[in-house]
Amino acid sequence: MAKKNLIGETCNCFLCKHSLKEWQAAINTNKKTFKVKKGEKIFKEGDPVTGVYFVHSGTVKVYKRWDAEKELIIRFADDGAILGHRGIGGDAIYPVSAAALEPGIVCYIDMDFFEASLKVNPELSYQLLMFFSQELRESEKKMRNLAHMPVKGRVAEALILLQNQFGTTPEGYISLDLSRQDLASFAGATYETVFRVINELVAEKLITLSGKSIAIANYDGLLQLTQEGLVFLV
Repeated sequence: MAKKNLIGETCNCFLCKHSLKEWQAAINTNKKTFKVKKGEKIFKEGDPVTGVYFVHSGTVKVYKRWDAEKELIIRFADDGAILGHRGIGGDAIYPVSAAALEPGIVCYIDMDFFEASLKVNPELSYQLLMFFSQELRESEKKMRNLAHMPVKGRVAEALILLQNQFGTTPEGYISLDLSRQDLASFAGATYETVFRVINELVAEKLITLSGKSIAIANYDGLLQLTQEGLVFLV
């Protein structure tokens, strides 16, 4: 499935951006790229680790199974983002899954070459450390929210995060074609609950809808919902 030279010599992924210019030729030699279809899995939780992936174009959801039926979306990865790095070290299996939300192109580097890149490129190692630290903070925040924040607040925060990451269309809608099920998985709630909350937010004039598209009509109002239930933790 993997093909070389699918994206040419120019790439702004996490690996290329933080590596020495002298290392770019080695990256181009070892990098493989492939197209992904909407819904296609890039790697699966529990699979043996073979390497690290980078999003060249498109959007990918990174998620973990709750049980046989449910999933929790940890983050959305877009252009340039790294995937599969959680499989470095440890049990040598991917602890999460990744699947394409839309057609795109993904780069792949085998683990031996990626580890060699970390040893040769101090800036790459530093930026990966910073990224791990940020992910840890976000994971801890998500755990806190699941335990203490009402579902309505979690949905509000999910919408704010999506708008901050992906921006809006000229019409003001969040620039990500996201199903209600994926929104529920990102907010850590059931589909039925999120469906009800979305209707409440529309009635309260905090958001507007157009099909599956969502626009934030009252940013401050949504932000206030994210503070409910957390005051006693401050």
